[in-house]
Amino acid sequence: MKIPTFLKISTLVAATILFMSACQKKGMLSDKDALATGKAGTVTINSVQPVKSEALLAMQCYNNAFYHQYGTYGPSFKAYCYSDVNHTGRMDFWKQAEAIETLIDAYTINNDADLLNKIVYLYNGMRDNWGLLWSSNIYNDDVIWGALMCIRAFQLTNDGGMKDMAKNNFDMVWNRAWDTNLGGGLWWTTDKTSKNVCVNAPAAICAVYLYQATGDAGYLTKAKQILDWMITKVYTSTGEVKGAINAAGVITEGPRTYTQGTFIGACSLLHPYYTSQDYKSKAVKVMDYTKNSMCNAQGLLPDEYDNEDCQGFKGIFARWACKFVKQHNYQSTYASWLNYNAAEAWAYRNSNGLMWGQWWHRTPDNYVNAFETTCGVAMMNGVWLF
Repeated sequence: MKIPTFLKISTLVAATILFMSACQKKGMLSDKDALATGKAGTVTINSVQPVKSEALLAMQCYNNAFYHQYGTYGPSFKAYCYSDVNHTGRMDFWKQAEAIETLIDAYTINNDADLLNKIVYLYNGMRDNWGLLWSSNIYNDDVIWGALMCIRAFQLTNDGGMKDMAKNNFDMVWNRAWDTNLGGGLWWTTDKTSKNVCVNAPAAICAVYLYQATGDAGYLTKAKQILDWMITKVYTSTGEVKGAINAAGVITEGPRTYTQGTFIGACSLLHPYYTSQDYKSKAVKVMDYTKNSMCNAQGLLPDEYDNEDCQGFKGIFARWACKFVKQHNYQSTYASWLNYNAAEAWAYRNSNGLMWGQWWHRTPDNYVNAFETTCGVAMMNGVWLF
């Protein structure tokens, strides 16, 4: 197997990785041992909540494995993340956007200048490879994930180009995907066969952030329209958020961690503007459903390994769940659960400090991809919001 050539690493990171390579942590079982004992709940782990320096270290380990700077971009630089530890190619569009969001999460917690630079260079890499307007991408959710990344990056940098990319791509999706079929909602693709939460929930979040950035109240109205449509069509009183509804009005997907998470994020952001709607109580129900009906008996978030697109889902859940806890002061209700997941992810890291999306047995040393390994980093940094 080709061994990745890591980029620059700090003395701290190098020393820590050397330590992790030299001795196995207590509770860090081998793949063989973990698989033999079964899934979480049957393995006793001496989990200790990761300290803040470990959250930064987790992000640095990720960058060491996947970040690649490949040239200049005007007066700046451009970069992308490799898709896997073998460096077989660059991450695809929406996964790269999510990797940048993971860096945004980590910078928010750690205020590390190197992370901010990498956010800008990776953003430049997306501009360089995919251009400024992504109308050729038939997947409206892809475009919205990219727009959401851009507006969150703008919040850190005040770079008008980031704001314009977010605005122009959101507007493009709105114009081609929102209609009155099924009472509203955004179509998942330009084929207009289903309306999915994976585009609608992040679009509602993006629209609130665009309102905050531009002062255009039309974006806040659009965010409310999207959320109200989801409440009518895919939200259930149990807190389960169905994933999609087809053109005939039939529900075609069940809940996923990332759609549960982004629905929570939309409710959290819109609640202060429309308190009479009590969106916050709906977010609580979705949090509770995720914890009580989607996790195992110990509260460990589920593996979502149907295909590679699913493997980073719970990193997105971690982002918006942790923001909700912080914004609405639900630490006493949810902090221990989320901290537990962060501790489990870190306990099963591999010798390079990478965490895959299966937080009940050790991350392999020989192969992981860049999307699945965002999960633990997002969770470890997210819990430091509160």
